[in-house]
Amino acid sequence: MLKNHKLFLFDMDGTLYIGSELFDFTKELLATIKKNGNRYLFVTNNSSKSVDAYIEKLANFGIEATEDDFVTSSQATAYYLQKNHPNSKLYVCGTESLKAELRKGGFELTEKLDEVDCIVLGYDTELTYKKLEDVCELLFTKPDIPYIATHPDYKCITEFGSVPDIGGMIEMIYYPTKKRPIIIGKPESLIPELAMKKCGCTKEETVFVGDQMDTDLPCGLNAGVTMLLVMTGESTQEMVDALERKPTMVLKDAGEILKMI
Repeated sequence: MLKNHKLFLFDMDGTLYIGSELFDFTKELLATIKKNGNRYLFVTNNSSKSVDAYIEKLANFGIEATEDDFVTSSQATAYYLQKNHPNSKLYVCGTESLKAELRKGGFELTEKLDEVDCIVLGYDTELTYKKLEDVCELLFTKPDIPYIATHPDYKCITEFGSVPDIGGMIEMIYYPTKKRPIIIGKPESLIPELAMKKCGCTKEETVFVGDQMDTDLPCGLNAGVTMLLVMTGESTQEMVDALERKPTMVLKDAGEILKMI
């Protein structure tokens, strides 16, 4: 079924590994895709970490990767801003890694609220109450200001369970301001669209592999690519049965792709 596909987009945590545990099939799967002359990219919504941090994490698993092997919500946000709000001064409620990605994209960042043209909200593991207060002040004093969030996830999976992600921050800001941001990452289609553009591949040649039903699944479907939902995350068959929009295929794990390529 997948022999004519040239580009494989992999969500990482929950699909290729969980926390610090690499799935047994991951190295063979990635090596086989390369051996067949095809390409894979790692895609992630997590805007709290730099690509360098992911390269190091994969290296610890024994997987060699370069910056060119990733498409992240931070990169997608920079691309969106370049297209829609060029030359804007940004207030960023996010980590230093996200700020560095946006500066790399050519943007000036400022904490002087009267100079801010656009708000960017990321998964901020360096969050302070002052940042939340600043975002609220901007939304009240500049009611038409563009307000962008890198992604919408409510939780980030950990070895012990999960912790709050950016979705909780979005809700914290919504209750006092009644403002919601434009979402850039999964479940929107921009990340796979950028990946296809980067590799020169069509929708028909592209596969998206992920474990999250609220982000990965609609992202692949929205992008119009072959969508493989793997059951190594939190999804259950009962949840799949209740879906209105179904994945192309449901797999026990991504290792089953080896049988199809």
